Amino acid sequence: MTPPTELAEAAHARADPVAILQALIRCPSVTPEEGGALHYLATLLGEAGFATDVVRFSEPGTPDVDNLFARVGEGAPHLVFAGHTDVVPPGDLARWRFDPFSAEIAEGMIFGRGAADMKGGIAAFAAAALEYVQRSNAPRGSLSLLITGDEEGPAINGTVKLLQWAAARGERFTHCIVGEPTNPDALGDMIKIGRRGSLNAEIVVVGRQGHSAYPHLAENPLPTMARLVTALSDLALDRGNAHFDRSQLVVTSVDVGNAAFNVIPGEARARFNVRFNDLWTPDTLRDRLEAVVREAAGNAKAELICLPCNSLAFITKPDAFVETVSRAIEAETGRTPVLSTSGGTSDARFIRDYCPVVEFGLVGQTMHAFDERVAVDDLHALARIYGRIIAEYFAQKAASPSPTG
Repeated sequence: MTPPTELAEAAHARADPVAILQALIRCPSVTPEEGGALHYLATLLGEAGFATDVVRFSEPGTPDVDNLFARVGEGAPHLVFAGHTDVVPPGDLARWRFDPFSAEIAEGMIFGRGAADMKGGIAAFAAAALEYVQRSNAPRGSLSLLITGDEEGPAINGTVKLLQWAAARGERFTHCIVGEPTNPDALGDMIKIGRRGSLNAEIVVVGRQGHSAYPHLAENPLPTMARLVTALSDLALDRGNAHFDRSQLVVTSVDVGNAAFNVIPGEARARFNVRFNDLWTPDTLRDRLEAVVREAAGNAKAELICLPCNSLAFITKPDAFVETVSRAIEAETGRTPVLSTSGGTSDARFIRDYCPVVEFGLVGQTMHAFDERVAVDDLHALARIYGRIIAEYFAQKAASPSPTG
C-alpha cells in the first residue's frame, strides 16, 4: 500500500501549475497535431475524479482534431474553463534561447512555445480545479474543462463542434472563463468581456488590358482602385460606444499581378479587414461597404466580395459573475482590471451562444514570438485567482436558498 504521505505528495504535485505547464509544453502540439497534450490532461484529471472524454471531429478537406471535455460534479450552476492546447509553429529554432518544447526555467521564467498562448492558462485552471476537488470533493454544481486542439488552425473541428457535442449530451453551462492571455503588461491588467467582430473582404476592379503607350485603347483599373482604397481607408463607420472602440477598416493588400512596366493591367484586387463593434452585423456592414464601393467606383466595374463571417461582435455585460472574477484578480494582484473588448478574436465568440463568457489569463507580450515565456510567479498567482473564483462561485451556490425554501 502507498503510504499516506506519498499520496499527499502526489496529490500536491498534480495541482502544481508549473509542473503541468512544463508537461504541456513538452507535448509538441503544433496545430493540428495533438502531441499528447490532451491525453496528458485527460489522465491527470481522470485520476482526480473527473469524467473525461477525448473526442475527435472530422470535416472533409480539414485535418482531424482531438478535443477534451472533463467534468466533475452534477447539475447547476455549471462553471466551465475553456482553452486550446494547439500552438503555432516555433519558426527558426536557432532564434530560440532554449528548445521551444523543452520547457526550461531560467531567471524566474518558463520558456516554450505555448507558454503564454495558452498552455499557461490551461495549466493554471487545471491546477486550480484539481486543488479545489482535492480540498472540497465535488462542487455543489458542475466544474468543467473544455479544451480544443484547433484554435490556431481552421477552427472547424474544435470548439464549435465540441460545444455542439456537449449540448447534445445535455450539458448546460452557466458561465465560462477562457484562459487566453489577456493582460498587456502585468497580471491583473485586463479582463476581456467581449470581442469585436472580424470581417474579411475583397474588391475586384475589372478593366481592359492594353499597351501603356496606347492608354486610350485600354481601361486601367488602378485609378478606380485608388479611389476605392482611399474611400474605404477614410471611412468612419461609427464612433464606438460604452464598451467598444470605433469600428476600423484596414486595407491589407492591393495587387494587379503585373510585372511589366509597359502593360496596363486588366484587373486589380484589394483585400481588407474590418474589426467591427456590436453596432454592426455582417449583413449591415456589407450593405454599408457596398454603398461606399458603388459611389467611389462610379461607372467602373467594381465588385465587393465579403467572405463568410463567423466572428461576430459580442459583449458580456458586467454583472455579479464579472464582479466575482474582478474581486479574485484584485485580491491576488492588487490591481483593478480594466473591462475591455480590445484585441483579436478568440473561441469566446463561439461560447457566447451557450453562456456568458469572459476571458482572463496571463501576460501576452511574447505570444507567438521567439522565446515565448511566462513568469513562474504569474503562473502561481493565476492559479490562485482561478481558485478564488471557483471557491466563491460554488460558495454562492451553497449560500443561496433552495427552490423550496
